Amino acid sequence: MSERIWTAGLVVIGDEILSGRTHDKNIAQVAAWLQVQGIRLSEVRVVPDVLERIVEAVNALREGYDYLFTTGGIGPTHDDITVDAVAAALGVDVIVHPEARAILEQYYADKPGGLTEARLRMARVPEGGELIPNRMSGAPGIKLGNIHLMAGVPHITAGMLDALTGTLEGGTPLVDETIGCWTAESEVADILRQVEKAHEKCQIGSYPFFREGKVGANFVIRSTDRDELGSAVDTLCDALATAGFDFTPGGI
Repeated sequence: MSERIWTAGLVVIGDEILSGRTHDKNIAQVAAWLQVQGIRLSEVRVVPDVLERIVEAVNALREGYDYLFTTGGIGPTHDDITVDAVAAALGVDVIVHPEARAILEQYYADKPGGLTEARLRMARVPEGGELIPNRMSGAPGIKLGNIHLMAGVPHITAGMLDALTGTLEGGTPLVDETIGCWTAESEVADILRQVEKAHEKCQIGSYPFFREGKVGANFVIRSTDRDELGSAVDTLCDALATAGFDFTPGGI
């Protein structure tokens, strides 16, 4: 019987991402963290600060994958509407979580203005939600069922992911090896196809580049089976050497 594959979707929320004013860094860090947990990031949607669009994306991805993560839109401003959208998607009310309120009261106790109404918005959660600790700025993330709401600021997101480490069920983590080659990927396409076909537990991705006036590509082999991965790497290296290609284990 084949191994159970655990999957996740990610909704990145914010007009600033779509406008290009802010460069998203969360997709990569969420994907890398999930991989270590034995969960594969299978789909990402970037949506504006529009409630209906967030609801649509949340419903689609929470039903399509084992886990759903969102980044952005849980701050203190009027356009931070992720909590409202998730509550609408689930058909529950929004409440002020007493533990979240206590955390924020303590965090802002010695700061100018104290816990204002705007800051209190960060204690709002869909009813039934639990908190994801945030050691950076106090305002917690939220988990409800298979949904995990996290901050949009990358270093705060990283802290929330750290707090979730080891709490989600997953499968065997993916491992990978990279081989770099100074050649156009089209010239080795058949070799890559044959190696992948011979190693059914492996996937090979090809990532072309242009450097130093030359074209090349990095071939990334991924698998949950280390022995099969090693065998595929050896097979690909042998095939590249036989064909006379200049390649570098570890990538270029």
